[in-house]
Amino acid sequence: MAKCKTDCIERPLSLAFQKLGCVVGRHPCVFLLLALFVAAALGAGFIFLQERKANDIEDQFTPVNGPAKLERAFVVENFPQSEEFSQLRLSSDGTYASLIITGLHGENILTEAAFNDIIELDRQVKSIATGNTFENLCAQTKGNCMSNPILDSINYNATEIVSSVITYPMNNGTFLGTSIGGVQLKQDSSEISSAKAVRLFYFLDEEKTKKNSEWLDGFLKLLSNYTQQKTVHVSFFTSVSRQNELETNADSVIPLFSVTYFLAITISILSCLRLDVVRTKVWVAAFGVVSAGLAVLASFGLLLFCGVPFAMTVATAPFLILGKFHAFHHLVEVSQRMFMHHSLCFPAGVGVDDMFIMISCWQKTEVDKAVEVRLAETYKEAGVSITITTLTDVLAFYIGLLTPFRSVQSFCMYTSTALLFCYVFNITFFGACLAFNGRREKGNRHWLTCMRVPEATGDAKGCCVGGAYDKNTRKEFEMPMDSFFKNYYGPFLTRVWVKVLVCLIYAGYLAVSIYGCFQIQEGLDLKHLAVDNSYVADYYDNEDEFFSDFGPNVMLVIKDEHFQYWNPTARESLDLCLENFQNLKLADSGIQLVSWLHEYVKFNAGFDVDNETQFKSHLTTFLNQSGFSQDVNFTNNQIHASRMFVQTVNIRTAIDEKNMLNAFRETADECGKLQTPVDLIVYHPAFIYFDQYAVIITNTIQNIIVATCAMLVISLLLIPNPLCSLWVTFAIASVIVGVAGFMALWDVSLDSVSMINLVICIGFSVDFSAHISYAFVSSDKTSANEKATDAITKLGYPIVQGAVSTIAGVVVLAAAESYIFRTFFKIMFLVILFGAVHGIVFIPVFLTFLSTCSNSREKNKEIIPECSDTIRWRPKAFVIQNQWSADPDCP
Repeated sequence: MAKCKTDCIERPLSLAFQKLGCVVGRHPCVFLLLALFVAAALGAGFIFLQERKANDIEDQFTPVNGPAKLERAFVVENFPQSEEFSQLRLSSDGTYASLIITGLHGENILTEAAFNDIIELDRQVKSIATGNTFENLCAQTKGNCMSNPILDSINYNATEIVSSVITYPMNNGTFLGTSIGGVQLKQDSSEISSAKAVRLFYFLDEEKTKKNSEWLDGFLKLLSNYTQQKTVHVSFFTSVSRQNELETNADSVIPLFSVTYFLAITISILSCLRLDVVRTKVWVAAFGVVSAGLAVLASFGLLLFCGVPFAMTVATAPFLILGKFHAFHHLVEVSQRMFMHHSLCFPAGVGVDDMFIMISCWQKTEVDKAVEVRLAETYKEAGVSITITTLTDVLAFYIGLLTPFRSVQSFCMYTSTALLFCYVFNITFFGACLAFNGRREKGNRHWLTCMRVPEATGDAKGCCVGGAYDKNTRKEFEMPMDSFFKNYYGPFLTRVWVKVLVCLIYAGYLAVSIYGCFQIQEGLDLKHLAVDNSYVADYYDNEDEFFSDFGPNVMLVIKDEHFQYWNPTARESLDLCLENFQNLKLADSGIQLVSWLHEYVKFNAGFDVDNETQFKSHLTTFLNQSGFSQDVNFTNNQIHASRMFVQTVNIRTAIDEKNMLNAFRETADECGKLQTPVDLIVYHPAFIYFDQYAVIITNTIQNIIVATCAMLVISLLLIPNPLCSLWVTFAIASVIVGVAGFMALWDVSLDSVSMINLVICIGFSVDFSAHISYAFVSSDKTSANEKATDAITKLGYPIVQGAVSTIAGVVVLAAAESYIFRTFFKIMFLVILFGAVHGIVFIPVFLTFLSTCSNSREKNKEIIPECSDTIRWRPKAFVIQNQWSADPDCP
């Protein structure tokens, strides 16, 4: 019944495509010129490319409406920036430049010679002149520029670094944990014995945006041309470095795109090349790639016209489209064999792979028929297949819009739209090109010179003759591509001991994949947004190596405006809450909590802190004198919010960042459940980026489940056996597990970039498994082994060639200097590799164990007559198609 219902759905679509093919065949110029006009008109949208670029790191690579963004909004509202600068109290990263100075050979940096160089470098930085000096732009405290505590401790005198006693991490009340790195302490003492690195910060007044930008450019210019001193190595960074590097990241891959386009054209031409100078499809293949380029031009231009943000991740989309462009060329041979025996063809390929389906359908038509008739037959057979193909793959990408990362949403929107345009341009522009090529073949003209050549006889080939075809079938000769799979590989794979071996190999594959899944690292390391040889990477490497002992100084914000700070019971609850924070594994209880309330209680100057009136009356005086004025929002005689700070330690890896964030938020929730609830939030500017850990896994799993279920529904509609459809779903799940596991073992983290590729994984992995399953259940053979061999004969070589050609489209990205583009290559390689192995090894073997599928063909034969008009319709169509006249009856 499933196949019958599918036939009833397919019939009107096939007839519609038949009519369209006839119209395109009669008027190819119209469709060719119309497609070019549309591409040119929509392509004009690229004038908005610079305006639409959306490369803001926070906006593109952090979750939309992440908790930390809401927490930051509360902090900004209640604790506006003060004229007195405090790095501890920043609600953002601030505007700054930074240096990390290390010894040339990793030796102790706390030497007189090293500090002579450091002090000289500090002097040069402060002397940078870009129309405004550092003193005019610097962030100030009490009228003076914010200074570096390590240099203050030696009074900018290099000789004192040896004679001074410097304790760590607190030195005379000043925290040095972020200023000195790689520290070794003297035994049983907090006195520093040696250190590997010194870090300097130069903060600027955030309100002077334009002037700051000019000074930071001057800083980068100075350090880029800086000649290393004899004793130190310098790495540098600014608050705008990440953003600048991200914006230039895509430029590094532009030369690779031209290589990819060349590979796409070359492989496509070689795939369609014939020795027959008339029947060869060189120009068809070339214009097929042009069709893909026009589709990208038109689709991207349309979205740019519509104002859709163009994220850097979109730069990988053309590689994907061109990479998959020729992947299905060899699968079309299989499609045609199915067309010859079954009215239903399962969808295959992505985007412009449809070109090869149309070419193969064209080759199966009778060569002596009129061009419009051959094109009508081509559209009739290929139309439904490429339509379902497009819908299937576009669906996988549209599901990606569910993610909370704008970079993923932008990629999925552009790619899915490009695939839709590939479909449209295939049935218009490429169809017109196919018609023109058909006219050339009809006139028996040479593919290059377009001069008439004598007709070849039999399968004779040569440079001066052409146009040979099979006189029995009246169709073009087929290329002998499948003998190996038919005579050797298929019989070999269906042997009992080989099946057992395949099962053992699969068990090993699954075990390694599952192990790898438990090794997945979450989150996007910000240094990966820059190219490999960037100064940003050098700075981050030194920061990770020398300054990981201490993490963020986390802000604890009490947002309950009704909290009674003067109530002893409330203060006890707050103290218990703060103690819980300090007792966390990743918080350092050795460093005193920064708490205005504790200092206020100590400040008690003869008044009762337990009395609300007295508590509030002395509060303003205390805040102004103690330097805590930025920590309490005290207006209209009411404390609307207040904040305290706790230092974290040993935040070295992404796992530490995730655990720290979760631990702090869980502790904050527990504080709200105390006998006297303390309603507070935790915040640090880094939490904006740490928020990805909270959603990356759950959202990835959500997308995979939704897309897999969608593919299962489509499989159930198209494969006439529900149990075999489950095998397709199983294959999708198996490939996803394999890709996830092996990408972890290949040093690829689960982040917004790899999430894109996992979405792609679903759309691509369904192709091979669905085809092999449908070929199996559609086979006329009797035994399961014969069915498997028959399916492999049809699909083996096409799958291998399709996999190789797809990987060829993205292999150039392996040479990219960007983590983002290399990640795209790695996961695409795993997806295609595992998908192909499942298609030609695992699934055929597993299907032989499924006796139900072996009988599906016979069952289908019994139920087809229920769709009574199907049988009557097909012979009629056959008669119509074979009764051609000078004016053929194109429906």
